Amino acid sequence: MGKTTLSTSQKQQVGQFQGITGASKEQAAECLQASQWNVELAINLFFNQGLTAGTSNDNSAIISLYERYRDKQEDAILADGVGCFCQDLQVDPSDIVTLVISWHFQAATMCEFSKDEFVEGMEELGCNSIDNLRHKLPQLRSELTNEKAFRDIYIYAYGFACEKGQKCLQLDTAVAMWQLLFSEQGWPLVKRWCQFLETNHKLAISKDTWSQLLDFAKIVRTEADLQQFDASSNSAWPYLIDDFVDQLRGPDT
Repeated sequence: MGKTTLSTSQKQQVGQFQGITGASKEQAAECLQASQWNVELAINLFFNQGLTAGTSNDNSAIISLYERYRDKQEDAILADGVGCFCQDLQVDPSDIVTLVISWHFQAATMCEFSKDEFVEGMEELGCNSIDNLRHKLPQLRSELTNEKAFRDIYIYAYGFACEKGQKCLQLDTAVAMWQLLFSEQGWPLVKRWCQFLETNHKLAISKDTWSQLLDFAKIVRTEADLQQFDASSNSAWPYLIDDFVDQLRGPDT
């Protein structure tokens, strides 16, 4: 399930529910949603179904885990700590599932987790140990097959991969991220797109180009689609996509 954004009042209801039941945030949100956000009904549902408080409510275990990876100088998990985190999860740092985890944590910066991002992210996932999270990896990986979740992760990846203080994504990083993301939702033209940019553009990628490429990739998947593509049907296509289409079609088209 993709990450759900709660309103302020809903967060207060989740906190109220947790205070009475000792449940995890994930359990609280599920019971409240099933009860149309009526706290009393949700609490009755929780106890009537014989539910027990989830292990993710053990905040101290998550904080201890955070301390294991925290940098010695800064109150954050930095690149070395993220590397150890991935090693304990038995996944390569370049594995796309680490991007899904970062999305759930709502991490602002690549290769870095703040204390709040890590603790709240683990709570969101209902995990308080590496073993819990490792067992959840297949479920997290499967979210990439869900069209809405994939789009949310794709859009999130842009800001996540930008260097601190930068509004545009460096081309080499964008290329690496496109190759990673489209390895899951295959786009046959991704290699040619990346080669086109590296040869003809050589500049940072705007958020508009990043976002609209996903829509383009859903429309144009084959050479036949390319020949039938009508750029005038959407006057808002970024110029890079227009230039890419023109180059692939050739001068005689």
